[in-house]
Amino acid sequence: MRVRKNTDFNAGVTATAQARRRPSLTGHLRIARPDHWFKNVFVLPGVVVALSIDRSALAALDAVNLLIGLLAICLVTCSNYVINEVLDAPSDLKHPLKCNRAVASGQVSIPLAYAQWLALALVGIALGLKISASFTATLVALWIMGCVYNIRPVRSKDIPYVDVLSEAVTNPLRMLSGWYLAAPSVVPPSSLLMSYWMVGCYFTAIKRYTEYQEIGDPLRSAAYRKSFAYYSQERLLISIAFYASLAMLFLGAFVMRYRLELVLAFPLVALVMALYLSCAFKDNSAAARPAGLYRDPALMTVVVACAVLMLSLLFIDLPIVHTIFGPPPLREHVSLWSGPKRIWFGSLPVSGDTIRGA
Repeated sequence: MRVRKNTDFNAGVTATAQARRRPSLTGHLRIARPDHWFKNVFVLPGVVVALSIDRSALAALDAVNLLIGLLAICLVTCSNYVINEVLDAPSDLKHPLKCNRAVASGQVSIPLAYAQWLALALVGIALGLKISASFTATLVALWIMGCVYNIRPVRSKDIPYVDVLSEAVTNPLRMLSGWYLAAPSVVPPSSLLMSYWMVGCYFTAIKRYTEYQEIGDPLRSAAYRKSFAYYSQERLLISIAFYASLAMLFLGAFVMRYRLELVLAFPLVALVMALYLSCAFKDNSAAARPAGLYRDPALMTVVVACAVLMLSLLFIDLPIVHTIFGPPPLREHVSLWSGPKRIWFGSLPVSGDTIRGA
């Protein structure tokens, strides 16, 4: 399999080392990564799905609380980005592009960065307290996972496969926060949260694959990220297929239980996942830098179409879908033997006593 080698690796590191700058306000703003706030769009499906399941929550939805909640989530995620940049600076110097990050290039005061990390988390959680206890608990969990991912002795980002699982767990936590913004008294389906988690793992594993490809040297890859000492192209691709399969299986479980109309969106969901995977095989892949995905018009077109279709299907009832894809109705079947009557579900017999006791 082809490996894209970066011949400017050493030059990039050397140039960065020579061009170290003084700490600045711009540097401190950069490590909070406000340009990554778009990732919090993953909060909105939680809001929408909660409203589709509990229609009564729509009347109680407070737009001001929704904005406060979104700001709280952005601040907590910014706190996680700050600690990530501070603790990743030594390894970032070994990466051909990340060596230009603010901390690695000397644009940040480390003591002030730690204060910035704590302040952003405290303000975000304080805002969360204005919403609800369940929403605040989700914010705290989101912040704790940022610590688990970055801070020793755990530092899960250094452990193969656990790095992907622990980074992607922010996906269901974002959805959960959106859910509690809309319907704080309703428990979200575990199948939906698991699907969201596995989708996040799928995207993160593709990001790992593109990073591994960009560096192009196993030794340098391992120097940049410890988990890369174990990973290979084949192992990463196998993990991508595993996460994609689990994501669709859990999504199918949610759709069958809660909203069968969403089955019509499956082809577009699969196309989005296929197009995203194709990004991993391109030079200078946007999959390694999701902020640049908007530059892929084909992917963005399909993503928007899929989102619009799924949003519509959450609120439009289509009885014909239940007729085609729904389970067959229970029907009575009189057996030829003289024992008790049995009820058949499709082709599987179940005794009447079993049904009554279930």
